[in-house]
Amino acid sequence: MTKIRRFLYIRVAKPVLFSFTPDQTHAMTMKFLFLAGGVPGLARTVRAFSVRRHPELEIDWRGMHFSSPVGLSAGLDKNGQAVPLMKAVGFGFSEVGSVTARRCDGNPKPWFYRLPKTQSLVVHAGLANHGVDTILLRLERLKPAIRDTYPTVLSVARTNDERASSDEAGIEDFISTVKKALASQAVQIIELNISCPNAFAGERFTDPKLFAALLARVAALKPTKPVFIKMPIELGWKKTKALIDIAVASKVVSGLVYGNLKKDRRDVDFKEALPDSVAGGLSGAPTQKLSTELVFNTYKAYGDRFVIVGVGGILTPEDAYEKIKAGATFVELVTGLIMNGPQFIEEVNAGLTKFLKQDGYSHIREAVGAAHRLK
Repeated sequence: MTKIRRFLYIRVAKPVLFSFTPDQTHAMTMKFLFLAGGVPGLARTVRAFSVRRHPELEIDWRGMHFSSPVGLSAGLDKNGQAVPLMKAVGFGFSEVGSVTARRCDGNPKPWFYRLPKTQSLVVHAGLANHGVDTILLRLERLKPAIRDTYPTVLSVARTNDERASSDEAGIEDFISTVKKALASQAVQIIELNISCPNAFAGERFTDPKLFAALLARVAALKPTKPVFIKMPIELGWKKTKALIDIAVASKVVSGLVYGNLKKDRRDVDFKEALPDSVAGGLSGAPTQKLSTELVFNTYKAYGDRFVIVGVGGILTPEDAYEKIKAGATFVELVTGLIMNGPQFIEEVNAGLTKFLKQDGYSHIREAVGAAHRLK
């Protein structure tokens, strides 16, 4: 059945979707997912026909149950419109956002540019979202059967406007959104996105002093929900480790997410031309090696001190397993979903199950960090 669905997506649906601009396709897709998610019984039917249960992939952590370690990364469902359908197609959890204290219209369009041969998207959305109040209300209106059984990560960023552009205002902006997320029953994990490459004020909170100041304010809230950090992937290990050490000292961070978009194009093996006029960071294949190396180095240096989430360039089930063996407990994808179709999630889940069996593991947790034990 999965092979049939792949054929239908690659040969039928994808050519139609890719005949529109990526901005048009994203808008149409999100509208469809939002409307379809509200149709009674549809999500349950989709799940029944498209997803198998994989007990060896199920994870219980901090009172949450993840049916799979494979989640949807931030950037696709910016406004929390697709949660029911994302669960239905087999994701174990979803990131919503990034979300900001106030509505952001984003950068001038186009926001996206496709590089299908390179297996990448150029993203220049500028943190476009409906704002935290609207998005949390939407999530809270989900049926308890979804809201209470499907973990939602709210990716929080500084509002992308001049009003929040100073360092002090930026911290206050972050904190106002975090407070609302902590108070919402619809959010299980809070992610602080300090690494959006398309923000008005830049990646200021990758500065160690500002990062420490932000975490001190978050710690003062005494959060009862796990706090993750969405990390950049181009700082290099020395600067990245300095930030991780601050996260350790803060005692408030329990997860690290690697990572965000790639900005430097000079070393990218492009398979097609990318005009210089196209602004934005690169997703997908160009981020794969950097992301996996950071997962590996972090696990090597810190062991299980942090839950590590591997994001970037998961285009095959093997890519997901490589990040898990490097030290990731969870993995997330977006570009792989766009390039391969909705059945790709089940392909990844089935692939992980197969690799576990081949390596003699009975559960996915046994594979986390396996690459270090082989050294």
